Amino acid sequence: MKTITINTDTTFKYLQVFNGILELTQKELAVLAEFIDTGDHNDLCDIETKKIVAERVGLEDFNTLNNYIKRLKDKGAIGKKGSKYYPTPFLVPKSKITIQINHA
Repeated sequence: MKTITINTDTTFKYLQVFNGILELTQKELAVLAEFIDTGDHNDLCDIETKKIVAERVGLEDFNTLNNYIKRLKDKGAIGKKGSKYYPTPFLVPKSKITIQINHA
């Protein structure tokens, strides 16, 4: 068994650790990081949050984020319950990441 500890200083860098699994584009990573940093984790994609995220990632129209939200949902980075979106729990940054690798 091997244990690896990874320290990250931004949500974007934290998400990059898992990108081999999620296969997000750099823009999708940036959008997801902004949603996690900005939004309410019980309703990640409300209109006010979308306006802030759009501005931070350089999109003129916040409605363009609907395309990213669909892709993030399809790739398993966010979930939906009713009309509310939430981040996949392991993608919410913690102060420490420990990855345990077992190889038979």
